[in-house]
Amino acid sequence: MALRVLVVDDEKIIVKGLRFSLLQDGYEVECAYDGEEAVTLIREQQFDIVLLDVMLPKLSGFEVLQQVREFSDVPIIMLTARGDDMDKILGLDFGADDYVTKPFNPLEVKGRIKAILRRTSRARKAEAPVENIIEVGDLRMDLDNRRVTLSGKEINLTSKEFEMLELLATHPGKVYSRVMLLQMVWGKEYQSPGDVRTVDVHIRRLREKIEHNASDPQYVLTKWKLGYYFKSHEK
Repeated sequence: MALRVLVVDDEKIIVKGLRFSLLQDGYEVECAYDGEEAVTLIREQQFDIVLLDVMLPKLSGFEVLQQVREFSDVPIIMLTARGDDMDKILGLDFGADDYVTKPFNPLEVKGRIKAILRRTSRARKAEAPVENIIEVGDLRMDLDNRRVTLSGKEINLTSKEFEMLELLATHPGKVYSRVMLLQMVWGKEYQSPGDVRTVDVHIRRLREKIEHNASDPQYVLTKWKLGYYFKSHEK
């Protein structure tokens, strides 16, 4: 089955160019031209990845991203004509998976799509058919189906929150610096000092979701001045 891509941009010439290029590679492509339409399509249909412009009518790309992350962990690449670092940081903090600045080459965009899909469960499920479960205390992670429950209640994590938790939980006791987490979860292109703070933001949000008391975490712990680690799986 062909992978489905949603392209969201109010510049029709950009949409047309991306759509043509993606169709040539065998993707199924749906298009939206404003933020409200994008949220509706993502809510009603299944997509493997979304290309989302920042500057959109009705709802901005950041507003779309925030709303979508309330109900979906679909991978999202932000598209913007602005090269400001703050836009980049905001996109990462709100749950974007990658960020491409206009003008861009469609080949670059397709390369980013393939890299992200390789990191998601959609690409990994065929390689890991055996059930992969981690249980520590009241926390349960189903790695294959990307589901997390706490005391039996399902927790809705963004794709980056899940990937960061997965990395930490599959290497219990190992301390990862913020730079290491940034590069391993977001990619090596995110290396500026400003990018690193997004790790702290995601750790805080992750703790608010999976810890009984976020101010006294029992699962995702801090090693002072070094980084973060997951508690031992031993009971």
